[in-house]
Amino acid sequence: MTPAPHIRFDVLTIFPGMFTGPLDESIMMRARTQGLIDVQLHDLRDWAHDRHRTVDDYPFGGGAGMVMKPEPLFEAVEAIREMVPEPATVILMSPQGRRLDRALVDELAALPRLLLICGRYEGVDQRVVEHAVDLEVSIGDVVVSGGELPAMLLIDAVSRRIPGVLGSEASLLEESFDDGLLEYPQYTRPPVFRDWEAPPILLSGNHPEVAKWRRRQQLLRTRARRPDLLAAADLTPQERRWLDEQPVEGE
Repeated sequence: MTPAPHIRFDVLTIFPGMFTGPLDESIMMRARTQGLIDVQLHDLRDWAHDRHRTVDDYPFGGGAGMVMKPEPLFEAVEAIREMVPEPATVILMSPQGRRLDRALVDELAALPRLLLICGRYEGVDQRVVEHAVDLEVSIGDVVVSGGELPAMLLIDAVSRRIPGVLGSEASLLEESFDDGLLEYPQYTRPPVFRDWEAPPILLSGNHPEVAKWRRRQQLLRTRARRPDLLAAADLTPQERRWLDEQPVEGE
């Protein structure tokens, strides 16, 4: 008997076919097959009432592009909410929303059900945002053609936080952004490739020293690539002193 999923994703989109590849491969496919997550795709046009299945219209006040209409969106959200008893948190994928980061991913992974609205065109009618949406989420300061790709990223990121999805819980504990730091560099065989040698410490078998090296590499890499993360990172006073003593690349 397949266990009840830990989380259900309902995706409302006018392009459900875009999700077929990402959801049917690799980790996402295994998680769905094992019943750890449930992803249901819904075509917004199923809630349009004209023969052309229209879901957009011209913006009031003029301007370029089209705006997604409120009627099909409200009807779809209301109908999808009633499909299963678990309460759904309605999320609009929007460049104006809260940035998708580790903290938000953990918040969403603790919920039983997420209903993702994939916007298109110039956006959605503001009445949808104000009266049907619980949270707007952005993947960063970039604009893409629609909410489908951001929704896929959200599904992947949240699913990875569900117990059992990654297979190895150690992989989950050592990912980038744990403790507010980037991940340390990784190496594998051969130990020497084109005269480039893997760090000897990693081949030493001295696990405490390997852990120490990796931690310090996290500190150095985060300072070099994402110094904004260090202020809130979970560092000891000794680690902060050590990092301050290290030369900065390029200086």
